[in-house]
Amino acid sequence: MSGALEKALAAIAAGRIVVIAGDRLRGGDIDLMIAAKHVTPEAINFMATHGRGLICLAVTPERAGQLSLSLVNPGPDRQTGRPFARSIEASEGVSTGISAADRAHTVQVAIAEAATSAHIHSPGHVFPLIAKAGGVLERASACEASIDLSRLAGAGDAAVICSIMRDDGEMARIDDIGDLIAVHGLEVAEIGALIARLEGADA
Repeated sequence: MSGALEKALAAIAAGRIVVIAGDRLRGGDIDLMIAAKHVTPEAINFMATHGRGLICLAVTPERAGQLSLSLVNPGPDRQTGRPFARSIEASEGVSTGISAADRAHTVQVAIAEAATSAHIHSPGHVFPLIAKAGGVLERASACEASIDLSRLAGAGDAAVICSIMRDDGEMARIDDIGDLIAVHGLEVAEIGALIARLEGADA
Protein backbone atom coordinates (compact mmCIF):
# COMPACT_ATOMS: atom_id res chain seq x y z
CA MET A 1 0.00 0.00 0.00
CA SER A 2 1.32 3.46 -0.79
CA GLY A 3 2.54 5.52 2.13
CA ALA A 4 0.09 8.32 1.38
CA LEU A 5 -2.86 5.92 1.30
CA GLU A 6 -1.74 4.28 4.53
CA LYS A 7 -1.60 7.68 6.23
CA ALA A 8 -5.05 8.57 4.90
CA LEU A 9 -6.51 5.30 6.22
CA ALA A 10 -4.97 5.94 9.63
CA ALA A 11 -6.50 9.42 9.65
CA ILE A 12 -9.93 8.04 8.70
CA ALA A 13 -9.70 5.41 11.44
CA ALA A 14 -8.89 8.19 13.91
CA GLY A 15 -12.01 10.12 12.89
CA ARG A 16 -10.27 12.82 10.91
CA ILE A 17 -11.21 14.48 7.62
CA VAL A 18 -9.14 13.58 4.55
CA VAL A 19 -9.06 14.66 0.92
CA ILE A 20 -10.09 12.30 -1.88
CA ALA A 21 -8.41 13.05 -5.22
CA GLY A 22 -8.64 11.52 -8.66
CA ASP A 23 -12.38 11.23 -9.27
CA ARG A 24 -12.46 9.91 -12.84
CA LEU A 25 -16.11 10.75 -13.43
CA ARG A 26 -15.89 14.41 -12.48
CA GLY A 27 -12.77 15.45 -14.31
CA GLY A 28 -10.48 15.44 -11.31
CA ASP A 29 -12.73 17.20 -8.78
CA ILE A 30 -11.61 16.71 -5.19
CA ASP A 31 -13.61 16.08 -2.04
CA LEU A 32 -13.35 16.29 1.69
CA MET A 33 -14.35 13.04 3.38
CA ILE A 34 -14.96 11.68 6.86
CA ALA A 35 -16.29 8.28 7.88
CA ALA A 36 -19.96 8.76 8.73
CA LYS A 37 -19.59 7.06 12.11
CA HIS A 38 -17.16 9.82 13.12
CA VAL A 39 -19.15 12.78 11.83
CA THR A 40 -19.58 15.71 14.22
CA PRO A 41 -21.07 19.19 13.93
CA GLU A 42 -17.48 20.46 13.76
CA ALA A 43 -16.74 18.19 10.78
CA ILE A 44 -19.87 19.36 8.95
CA ASN A 45 -18.95 22.98 9.65
CA PHE A 46 -15.40 22.39 8.36
CA MET A 47 -16.79 20.94 5.13
CA ALA A 48 -19.25 23.80 4.69
CA THR A 49 -16.49 26.35 5.34
CA HIS A 50 -13.58 24.83 3.43
CA GLY A 51 -15.30 22.54 0.93
CA ARG A 52 -18.34 24.69 0.11
CA GLY A 53 -19.85 22.08 -2.19
CA LEU A 54 -22.86 19.90 -1.48
CA ILE A 55 -22.48 17.82 1.68
CA CYS A 56 -23.51 14.26 0.85
CA LEU A 57 -23.89 10.95 2.65
CA ALA A 58 -22.45 8.04 0.65
CA VAL A 59 -24.22 4.77 1.45
CA THR A 60 -24.20 1.21 0.17
CA PRO A 61 -27.13 -0.22 -1.79
CA GLU A 62 -27.96 -2.30 1.30
CA ARG A 63 -28.19 0.76 3.54
CA ALA A 64 -30.25 2.56 0.91
CA GLY A 65 -32.67 -0.35 0.85
CA GLN A 66 -32.89 -0.35 4.64
CA LEU A 67 -33.89 3.33 4.52
CA SER A 68 -36.21 2.83 1.50
CA LEU A 69 -34.05 5.16 -0.58
CA SER A 70 -33.75 4.76 -4.33
CA LEU A 71 -32.08 6.71 -7.10
CA VAL A 72 -33.92 9.90 -8.01
CA ASN A 73 -33.19 9.15 -11.66
CA PRO A 74 -32.31 5.48 -12.21
CA GLY A 75 -32.57 5.58 -16.01
CA PRO A 76 -30.10 6.84 -18.61
CA ASP A 77 -32.20 9.82 -19.71
CA ARG A 78 -31.41 13.23 -18.22
CA GLN A 79 -28.85 11.54 -16.00
CA THR A 80 -26.12 13.64 -14.40
CA GLY A 81 -24.07 10.64 -13.41
CA ARG A 82 -24.53 11.46 -9.73
CA PRO A 83 -26.31 8.64 -7.88
CA PHE A 84 -28.56 10.84 -5.78
CA ALA A 85 -31.42 9.57 -3.69
CA ARG A 86 -34.00 11.98 -2.27
CA SER A 87 -32.68 14.35 0.36
CA ILE A 88 -33.29 13.40 3.97
CA GLU A 89 -33.64 14.75 7.50
CA ALA A 90 -33.85 12.97 10.83
CA SER A 91 -37.50 12.63 11.81
CA GLU A 92 -36.68 13.68 15.38
CA GLY A 93 -34.00 15.72 17.09
CA VAL A 94 -33.56 18.53 14.55
CA SER A 95 -34.82 22.10 14.33
CA THR A 96 -34.36 23.74 10.93
CA GLY A 97 -32.32 20.75 9.73
CA ILE A 98 -29.58 22.75 8.04
CA SER A 99 -27.34 23.62 10.98
CA ALA A 100 -24.11 21.67 11.30
CA ALA A 101 -25.45 19.95 14.40
CA ASP A 102 -28.72 19.02 12.68
CA ARG A 103 -26.96 17.60 9.64
CA ALA A 104 -24.53 15.62 11.77
CA HIS A 105 -27.50 14.26 13.71
CA THR A 106 -29.30 13.27 10.51
CA VAL A 107 -26.21 11.36 9.35
CA GLN A 108 -25.95 9.51 12.65
CA VAL A 109 -29.65 8.61 12.56
CA ALA A 110 -29.41 7.35 8.98
CA ILE A 111 -26.43 5.08 9.64
CA ALA A 112 -27.68 3.64 12.92
CA GLU A 113 -27.79 -0.14 12.82
CA ALA A 114 -31.56 -0.37 13.20
CA ALA A 115 -32.44 2.70 11.12
CA THR A 116 -35.45 2.47 8.81
CA SER A 117 -37.45 4.87 6.67
CA ALA A 118 -39.45 5.72 9.80
CA HIS A 119 -36.42 7.49 11.22
CA ILE A 120 -36.02 9.95 8.32
CA HIS A 121 -38.17 12.49 6.50
CA SER A 122 -37.84 13.99 3.01
CA PRO A 123 -36.95 16.45 1.70
CA GLY A 124 -34.12 17.42 3.98
CA HIS A 125 -30.66 18.92 4.11
CA VAL A 126 -28.53 15.77 3.79
CA PHE A 127 -28.09 14.39 0.28
CA PRO A 128 -27.59 10.62 0.06
CA LEU A 129 -25.54 9.09 -2.74
CA ILE A 130 -26.05 5.38 -3.44
CA ALA A 131 -22.73 3.77 -4.28
CA LYS A 132 -22.21 0.91 -6.67
CA ALA A 133 -21.95 -2.44 -4.92
CA GLY A 134 -18.52 -3.04 -6.43
CA GLY A 135 -17.05 0.17 -5.06
CA VAL A 136 -14.27 1.95 -6.93
CA LEU A 137 -13.55 -1.20 -8.93
CA GLU A 138 -16.98 -0.67 -10.50
CA ARG A 139 -17.18 3.14 -10.46
CA ALA A 140 -14.06 5.24 -9.83
CA SER A 141 -15.64 8.18 -8.05
CA ALA A 142 -15.39 9.84 -4.65
CA CYS A 143 -18.72 8.33 -3.59
CA GLU A 144 -17.50 4.76 -3.92
CA ALA A 145 -13.98 5.65 -2.79
CA SER A 146 -15.25 7.11 0.48
CA ILE A 147 -17.02 3.88 1.36
CA ASP A 148 -14.08 1.69 0.35
CA LEU A 149 -11.74 3.88 2.39
CA SER A 150 -14.02 3.71 5.43
CA ARG A 151 -14.16 -0.06 5.18
CA LEU A 152 -10.39 -0.42 4.83
CA ALA A 153 -9.94 1.87 7.84
CA GLY A 154 -12.34 -0.23 9.93
CA ALA A 155 -14.68 2.75 10.19
CA GLY A 156 -17.91 1.33 8.82
CA ASP A 157 -19.44 1.43 5.35
CA ALA A 158 -20.81 4.96 5.04
CA ALA A 159 -19.10 8.32 4.62
CA VAL A 160 -19.79 12.02 4.37
CA ILE A 161 -18.20 13.82 1.43
CA CYS A 162 -18.16 17.39 0.18
CA SER A 163 -16.66 18.67 -3.06
CA ILE A 164 -14.18 21.53 -2.78
CA MET A 165 -14.62 24.88 -4.52
CA ARG A 166 -11.96 27.52 -4.98
CA ASP A 167 -12.41 31.08 -3.78
CA ASP A 168 -13.54 32.08 -7.27
CA GLY A 169 -16.32 29.50 -7.26
CA GLU A 170 -14.70 27.09 -9.71
CA MET A 171 -14.13 23.51 -8.65
CA ALA A 172 -10.74 22.98 -7.05
CA ARG A 173 -8.02 20.62 -8.14
CA ILE A 174 -5.44 19.14 -5.81
CA ASP A 175 -2.87 21.81 -6.75
CA ASP A 176 -5.30 24.50 -5.58
CA ILE A 177 -5.48 23.40 -1.95
CA GLY A 178 -1.87 23.12 -0.84
CA ASP A 179 -2.44 25.72 1.86
CA LEU A 180 -5.58 24.00 3.14
CA ILE A 181 -3.73 20.67 3.34
CA ALA A 182 -0.76 22.23 5.11
CA VAL A 183 -2.68 24.35 7.60
CA HIS A 184 -5.04 21.56 8.67
CA GLY A 185 -2.69 18.60 8.25
CA LEU A 186 -5.00 16.82 5.84
CA GLU A 187 -3.97 13.48 4.35
CA VAL A 188 -4.77 12.79 0.69
CA ALA A 189 -6.21 9.51 -0.62
CA GLU A 190 -5.76 9.03 -4.35
CA ILE A 191 -8.47 6.94 -5.98
CA GLY A 192 -5.86 5.41 -8.30
CA ALA A 193 -3.86 4.19 -5.32
CA LEU A 194 -7.03 2.84 -3.70
CA ILE A 195 -7.90 0.92 -6.87
CA ALA A 196 -4.39 -0.54 -7.02
CA ARG A 197 -4.67 -1.57 -3.36
CA LEU A 198 -8.03 -3.30 -3.89
CA GLU A 199 -6.94 -4.97 -7.11
CA GLY A 200 -3.89 -6.29 -5.30
CA ALA A 201 -6.08 -7.64 -2.53
CA ASP A 202 -8.25 -9.45 -5.08
CA ALA A 203 -5.29 -10.90 -6.94
